[in-house]
Amino acid sequence: MRFRAFSSTMKKSATMMPQVRKRDASTSPGVDAKALTVLPRLPVPALRSTLDKYLQSIKPLLLQDDLHGGAAFDSAFQQRVQWAKEFEAGLGATLQARLVALDKGSPHNWLNDNFWLQKAYLEWRSPLLVNSNWWLIFQDDVEIPESAKNGLSETVIGISPWQVRRSASLVYHSLVFKDTLSESEVLPNLTKTQVWLNNANHNMWNIARVPRPNCDVLTEKVDPGSPDARSTVVLIHDFFYAIEVYDESLKPHTPATIERRLWSCVRDVERRLASGERAKPIGILTTDDRDRWTENYDRLRSLSPVNGRTLDIIHHSVMCLSLDHFTSPIGSFEVHPRGCRREIKEHLHLVRSSLDGRNRFMDKPVSFIVDPLTRAGAMGEHSPVDALVPSIVTEYAIVKGVSHDSYLSSPEAVASELQTLDGWRKLEWITDDRTEREFRGAEERAKEIIADSDDNVFHFSAYGADWIKAQARLSPDAYIQMALQLAWFRTRGSFTATYETALTRLFQHGRTETIRTLTNDSCDWVRSMCDTTVSSKRKLELLNRAIQTHTRLTREAATGKGIDRHLMGLRLLMKPENGETADLFSDELFQRSQAWKLSTSGLSAGYQFRGTGFGAMYPDGYGINYLAGPDLIKFGIESKRSCEETSTEGFIDAVALALHDMRDICEQGPNSTQVTARL
Repeated sequence: MRFRAFSSTMKKSATMMPQVRKRDASTSPGVDAKALTVLPRLPVPALRSTLDKYLQSIKPLLLQDDLHGGAAFDSAFQQRVQWAKEFEAGLGATLQARLVALDKGSPHNWLNDNFWLQKAYLEWRSPLLVNSNWWLIFQDDVEIPESAKNGLSETVIGISPWQVRRSASLVYHSLVFKDTLSESEVLPNLTKTQVWLNNANHNMWNIARVPRPNCDVLTEKVDPGSPDARSTVVLIHDFFYAIEVYDESLKPHTPATIERRLWSCVRDVERRLASGERAKPIGILTTDDRDRWTENYDRLRSLSPVNGRTLDIIHHSVMCLSLDHFTSPIGSFEVHPRGCRREIKEHLHLVRSSLDGRNRFMDKPVSFIVDPLTRAGAMGEHSPVDALVPSIVTEYAIVKGVSHDSYLSSPEAVASELQTLDGWRKLEWITDDRTEREFRGAEERAKEIIADSDDNVFHFSAYGADWIKAQARLSPDAYIQMALQLAWFRTRGSFTATYETALTRLFQHGRTETIRTLTNDSCDWVRSMCDTTVSSKRKLELLNRAIQTHTRLTREAATGKGIDRHLMGLRLLMKPENGETADLFSDELFQRSQAWKLSTSGLSAGYQFRGTGFGAMYPDGYGINYLAGPDLIKFGIESKRSCEETSTEGFIDAVALALHDMRDICEQGPNSTQVTARL
């Protein structure tokens, strides 16, 4: 459900990526190029295997219940074993047969074709704002003058020249990389990862999530040559514009052309504001809960065909771009005593949600946000594609930057031009008094969500993935997951079900599977770290064992042998109307084992990102994304201020302490003699 690094190949910075080249079967002698382009189908796991793995996964929770005065472990576990046997011999066999039959009749795979989008995303009615949409914070463009980054540039209605230039550059280079993925290959030979990436890339452009009663839908793709599909939607002071970013031959317009079209929009907004006109902030309605947005969406369409046409343009456009006229205070990272640097929160929040949810359209898979100081980021709706793919595209665009573009004039000169360029149009809205009231209500609700979101980015700089691999000789991903387990236990005094994302990129239309980080082995290690009588050597042995287990679970999840998607498929094929029930699924522990209070995901090394983030899945939990670079680990952590049990600041402290303590036991113990685990 969240994004995760998927390959050592793609973990490299965009600056390190090979030269783009056309597909050519001759570059791979003896290899059947057609075979390489067809990924296998996602398997339906064996029922017995899934049940055995599920029973193992609930042991930590049952042991914890026993320790805290609940049911005795042996009897509670045997009860679940019995329910699993009954399920396997009875209804489970029937459901498994149904799932196999469903798979045979599905175009690509049984999961994504039938269940995943609806159950993971489209049926959820909570606001996308903070709760669902992911966000990325970009590194600054080194070619932009410091004066522009320090707010010394002249602005037009709060929009600065270098802000527009960087926006044009980001849009242009994203289009170039998008088209390269569609038409060419990035790697020397066509790989399974590349096939998956091409398919995912196709899903993230010219599409949008549309609010509908009970379950949203995704728009259908339109003719790529249509004017709508060749446009990017731009938001400025809540006004909506569409600018052409492709010509009629489907080649991206130059950055200079995009820049001038953006300035045409800015000048139009300037004239409107000067005349006293104020925008109709339709974007704020997209921050509301999905049922309320559905009502307002339908009302907008019923008020006038103009609104329907504008919504269609937004939906079919390549992406959205928000040019913000406000910015966060200039500042540097705060230095943390345990080798961390913390991002200033305000900039993170502006990318994620703006000050109040305005000047955004939450339903697009990709939106760039650039502020007057040229600081930039991206935000996206999650359902069409997992955020790793947008991060790869945007990393390329960040690296290219303004220095790779051919401009005839300085950004200040372009900003001072009074003539306008064609290829842009203002998008109109027709509203009524009720809609105006909905604007105000939605903004107040958005402000409440934003105020309740306690999120921050911090950089752990004492060591990174290189030390973990070379010195500790352990898997960096599993190592970080154990640090999160230790941090949770130290701050809460108990364990919780933990979600880590694995991508099933090896399969046709593969999406994600759950890695259940909480295991008996991880619990044993965490408890040892909290026991001063346990030696460093023993702690290290337990850490190695926990990481071995986590590595195995990761491998199983990535190769279609996970359990959570399989269990979901079986459960959804039950027919309660026919009296079909299963003690296995009605068990409160089954629900608790999927209550991911720790929702986690790793991205790439993240060279071009200051940080990333997504919202906590539960009000008393954390949403945690991390970027494991060679010498630096970046964390994005979100929790809710309204929950007294959580604190992002406190969890940052706990993670930093856990990482330092883990290094201590690795350096003190005889790790060279241990059996170590690697991905």
